[in-house]
Amino acid sequence: QVQLVESGGGLVQAGGSLRLSCAASGQTFSSYAMGWFRQAPGKEREFVAGISWSGGSTYYADSVKGRFTISRDNAKNTMYLQMNTLKLEDTALYYCAARRTMDRIYVSTAQNEYNYWGQGTQVTISS
Repeated sequence: QVQLVESGGGLVQAGGSLRLSCAASGQTFSSYAMGWFRQAPGKEREFVAGISWSGGSTYYADSVKGRFTISRDNAKNTMYLQMNTLKLEDTALYYCAARRTMDRIYVSTAQNEYNYWGQGTQVTISS
């Protein structure tokens, strides 16, 4: 069992930056692949970024490549999403997700492959 709690969401102007955090508790954090998903009102939930349990492998949705950076600090049981050059279309509820795995380089874009989810943190872009 692992519990995930997102934080860092808020209101920011287009072009600005924001850093989201996902704190994990329970089982060994380093044995989980992690990912970020987001969902805007009236739209499907979509993959944003994923990272392997070692942090050595990452994957990004085309819409955020070059702007967002996913990272993790296993010693702190925390995953981050650095969001730069934010756009109006980035407005959404952002979710942290985790999957138990023995594959050190495993990353996934499929939400059905993740076993644990946080409650979400709201990101709203203005202007």
